Amino acid sequence: MSELQALIDEALAIENDELVTLAPSRDVVLPNKAGTMALITLDNGHDHTKPNTFGPKGLAELNKAIDAALAREDVVAIGVTGKPFILAAGADLSGVPKLAGREQALNLGKIGHGVMRKLTDGGKPSFAFVNGVALGGGLEVALHAQYRTISVAAGMISTPEVFLGLLPGWGGNFLLPNLIGGDLAVKVVVENALNQNKMLSGPEAVKFGIGDVLLDSADFLEQSLLWASKVLTGEITVERPEIDRGEAWDAAVARGKGFADLKVSGAAPAPYRALELIAAAKDNDRDRGFAAEDEALADLIMSEELRSGLYAFDLVNKRAKRPAGAPDKSLARPVSKVGVVGAGLMAGQLALLFVRRLEVPVVLTDLDQERVDRGVGYVHGEIDKLLGKGRIRPDKANQLKALVTGSVDRAVFADADFVIEAVFEELQLKKTIFADLEKIIRPDAILATNTSSLSITEMAAGLQHPERVVGFHFFNPVAVLPLLEIIRADQTDDAALATAFAVGKKLKKSCVLVKDAPAFVVNRLLTRFLGEVSAAVDEGTPIPEADKALSALGLPMPPFVLLQLVGLPVALHVAETMNRAYPERFAVSANLAKVVAAGKSSFYVWSAEGKPSVDPEVEALVTVGDQPSTAEELRTRVLTALAEEIQIMLDEGVVAEAQDIDLCLLLGAGWPFHLGGITPYLDRSGIAEKVNGKPFLPEGLASLPKGLAGLA
Repeated sequence: MSELQALIDEALAIENDELVTLAPSRDVVLPNKAGTMALITLDNGHDHTKPNTFGPKGLAELNKAIDAALAREDVVAIGVTGKPFILAAGADLSGVPKLAGREQALNLGKIGHGVMRKLTDGGKPSFAFVNGVALGGGLEVALHAQYRTISVAAGMISTPEVFLGLLPGWGGNFLLPNLIGGDLAVKVVVENALNQNKMLSGPEAVKFGIGDVLLDSADFLEQSLLWASKVLTGEITVERPEIDRGEAWDAAVARGKGFADLKVSGAAPAPYRALELIAAAKDNDRDRGFAAEDEALADLIMSEELRSGLYAFDLVNKRAKRPAGAPDKSLARPVSKVGVVGAGLMAGQLALLFVRRLEVPVVLTDLDQERVDRGVGYVHGEIDKLLGKGRIRPDKANQLKALVTGSVDRAVFADADFVIEAVFEELQLKKTIFADLEKIIRPDAILATNTSSLSITEMAAGLQHPERVVGFHFFNPVAVLPLLEIIRADQTDDAALATAFAVGKKLKKSCVLVKDAPAFVVNRLLTRFLGEVSAAVDEGTPIPEADKALSALGLPMPPFVLLQLVGLPVALHVAETMNRAYPERFAVSANLAKVVAAGKSSFYVWSAEGKPSVDPEVEALVTVGDQPSTAEELRTRVLTALAEEIQIMLDEGVVAEAQDIDLCLLLGAGWPFHLGGITPYLDRSGIAEKVNGKPFLPEGLASLPKGLAGLA
């Protein structure tokens, strides 16, 4: 028995719930008298909603299929493709909780390498026909093949492992840089993964050099077989550019480290381990490269970061798609026209999103024609940018622009089904607008507000139909952040709420149902967080030290940079709102008020190199005490406050469960995936128990959520 087969047998003995991807093979007589190809089709027997994945049983099936093809003298080449729309979505990690120790984790890496490298070293030409999704281990199967075709319709081509706290563990860190160079490999493996798990389309993958040829989707397999036959007969010679193994490779790794520092501040090991492997791949041979990958993969599989990342992944990909507490979707009313009150930047972003996703008429209104024209012009300009980038076709651009209009007369909302206000954050103004709109719109039309902190119930008070008023809180930038807080006021009915959820789904947002409570979820917790940091600064902690103290959490940006992004006046307004609601926990920083009154947009000034330093004019404005906090004291203070506030929110019923708070911060505030979620982080650190006398999640993260597959 071979060493590889022994490892496979040992892995198969570990009980798991793997959905097995089979690897049936069929003989294909190639055109041009090129001979017979053994074409292996990866298929788990389900449709595209359950993608092919690789656990021990799936790898064993692929191993048998490759061995059978290599043993036949009449087979001249091996091809690997997938079921419709899917090549493979990577490793099935549902068995990770059953691993008894690091040695078993190490063996998973060895098995993947051992099986897949037979496509390279087996002695027969091998082809991967990438017909659809190719993530992580799915992409690595293709990288082990000697030649690759990619469908023009293929999407979701990436190595997302670093995003989850892993790294490409079956060859990606060695094969990818040696195929496309260090610069692009760093982009794919580290930068794209940490940039909200950005993925490549089929054309982009070929442009990067991952694929050898891009083929139409209609007859992709037939064209792939024809192309393979021409390669085998010598009619086509595949030429790949020479890889720069000099300073450019080293510079790419250094750039990747800087990017990782920016995203996780050293708090997650995965991107740094991946960069080490990419750096070593410049000079390593295949055996050393794969062995190093095995060791790194084993370390990370046993890490806390992986379990955290998978908890977060499970929330985003499962709970977000089935929002807790959402009414029956059959109650939702159709939306064939949308009105937007206001024509400023936020209103323009909303109008752009509505027209792109719903493709229905969207009309903006404002106080004067100049503002209306500016708002409509913004949306049209953004559509032109999409056209210029090739994201949409000319006919689609013309269609979308024709759907977006503006008016100074709100009578244009008379036939609208859904009207959202996006005006200044002032309660009486919003109440007046809703009262005026109620005289115009139909009784069953939805009135939505994008307020970030004000009471929806109070906003609806006095209306004839308060039951159709709903909070619809987006996060800025609207096109990027996926969270949508849907707020149910005291009198909001199920039909209005169901319509809001249906619209949110069409907008491709992850919706969370929130009770009408001050600042809802994300802004409430961010305000408590920023309030504690601001208080520490007011007491004497230098601003740069306060920012640095929180970097150990790996947050997406330091607190005072976040304040600049939010907008100092907005942050002050929300702090004042929360202070009125909960004065014992939410203070208003006198220094923040001074800086806002002075018209400052930031506590920092930025050098030409992009490095911040405290604005001297701000320093002259603020008054600080003489009781600075240490970094550890400040972190403990902030996390203690968050643990307290989250428990209060759960007791108030602001959301259904702690997982919904985790989901909101992951999608609306950029809480790092490698930390899993705020509540499991507070559980693991012991702060939840210390503050509240109990953890937020009874079972913590002792095991991975069930059914996780296709993640790496």
